[in-house]
Amino acid sequence: MATFRERTLKSGKTSVTAQIVRRNPAYQESKTFDKRKTAEAWAKKREGEIDAEIAAGRTPKKRSEMRVTLGDAIDKYVDESMHEIGGTKAQVLRTIRNEYSIANMRCDRITAPDIVAFARELHQRPGVSSPATVMNYLSHLSAVFTHAPALWGFQLDRQAMEDAMIAIKHAGIAKRSEERDRRPTLSELDNIMAHFVRASEHDPRCIPMHRIVAFAIFSTRRQAEICRITWEEYDPDAKRVMVRKMKNPGDKGGRDTVVELPDPCASIIAAMPRKKDRIFPFNSDTVSRRFTEACAVLGIEDLHFHDLRHEGASRLAEIGRTVPQLMAVTGHRSMASLDRYTHVRQIGDKFEGWKWLGMVT
Repeated sequence: MATFRERTLKSGKTSVTAQIVRRNPAYQESKTFDKRKTAEAWAKKREGEIDAEIAAGRTPKKRSEMRVTLGDAIDKYVDESMHEIGGTKAQVLRTIRNEYSIANMRCDRITAPDIVAFARELHQRPGVSSPATVMNYLSHLSAVFTHAPALWGFQLDRQAMEDAMIAIKHAGIAKRSEERDRRPTLSELDNIMAHFVRASEHDPRCIPMHRIVAFAIFSTRRQAEICRITWEEYDPDAKRVMVRKMKNPGDKGGRDTVVELPDPCASIIAAMPRKKDRIFPFNSDTVSRRFTEACAVLGIEDLHFHDLRHEGASRLAEIGRTVPQLMAVTGHRSMASLDRYTHVRQIGDKFEGWKWLGMVT
């Protein structure tokens, strides 16, 4: 039976606290009301719910816990971890939060089959359907299942997520992305550069994509890094630049890293007007979209902006750079990571005498 404790407040009003205690399993819950009649009605209803949970072999949960949804957990995780998780992960989690029904489920009721059903829903959605993309979504969501219970007491079952991951991998719904070895041909790059040069000549106010493409190749920098570096972080004498929050395995928030800039990077930078704090003051997503659109117009298949980093790293290996020299440019800290980016096809510099160098420097 519930017990009731009455007390008089400073205002002169009376409050009644109802307390429910169970010994096996150990559980207690209390709530305060203005009137005893209301407290008794609440206690009677809650005791019935609690006893039903115990009879079913389940540990009772407070109503406040039962109302928390996966969407609430995602919101909390994104809001309080934004400085660590980065924009891409936050965007994926917000997409799950806003567009998928699993986000409306109570945390304590999500089971492995529910997570598998969510993965199947992803697998059937255009633009997200590849097993690698499904794995990316599930990997980001699994972080919420791992950390939210300990950090905020949300009743998410980490084992359910682990069981679901094993099942969807076995079923082929999700899998790790395969290593890419796509490198653009000189002919493809010539067409891309010509396309962007024409665009700049037609409208000088547009993004100088021809310079960004060339800088991406010779610096081996990612698009977000290119758009983030500032004049202050660039050392023209040493031909080095500080890359803030550079992505590295094991560093969730990235690590500030000083990297070398091979020729002709310094000349490309010198061709950029110094009007803002950033050397390439453009939106990273816009750069990616312009590159993708150009490839579509030109009929160039399966080429991503990130492949330019692979091209740059492979070129350095082809012209005889040692592993330490390569790492000084790419910023990799392990051979395993560097190997993913170097796909040697020849000996020598295929960009020697490249006609577009004069247009970007």
